[in-house]
Amino acid sequence: MTGQVRTVDGRVAGRRGQATRQKLLDCLSEMLSSSPYRDVKVIDVARRAGTSPATFYQYFPDVEGAVLEIAERMAAEGAGLTELLEGRTWTGKSGWQTAQELVDGFLDFWRRNDAILRVVDLGAAEGDKRFYKIRMKILNSVNNSLADSIAELQAKGRVDKDVNPAAVAGSLVAMLAAVAAHQKGFTSWGVKQAELKPNLALLVHLGVTGKKPSK
Repeated sequence: MTGQVRTVDGRVAGRRGQATRQKLLDCLSEMLSSSPYRDVKVIDVARRAGTSPATFYQYFPDVEGAVLEIAERMAAEGAGLTELLEGRTWTGKSGWQTAQELVDGFLDFWRRNDAILRVVDLGAAEGDKRFYKIRMKILNSVNNSLADSIAELQAKGRVDKDVNPAAVAGSLVAMLAAVAAHQKGFTSWGVKQAELKPNLALLVHLGVTGKKPSK
């Protein structure tokens, strides 16, 4: 969050006001971890934060407005996922390490932000363009870098000329997002986290390079 923090009516919030506003966001985040998004009410968030609904409405128009702010902050953090691919190589043993670290970083980001990501996915699926833009901002941070990596390998003759880098990258990112959102479900299939990561990294490496990794 940059610049001055303002209330709904445009007034600049003081230090105490900023602290109250942040506490409301923190309490809302906690509640999203244990309650369905649509069941969360302003009065419940305010009570948890030790304040009143009137105070909540000083800073947010409604619960959805506060949720969108949490989501925007999360998306800004997600844009940093591109760092997992910047300056990395996909050749030799280093390529295998790149795939592993991408998978590890992606799954970790999803675990840490699981509650708000579920809300974002729900909103995007229902056609809310605000949530859709946030979701795409996160995924594009990886998608664009992967597409560039595949195109670079293709230019060097290491990937078949008929491969569409954007299509492959998009497919891999969609797979990563689906798996990341279903991490808990793998347990019911008898798949441990320690087993999931290397197998997912293998698929990513195969998708990018068309080859098995050198280990």
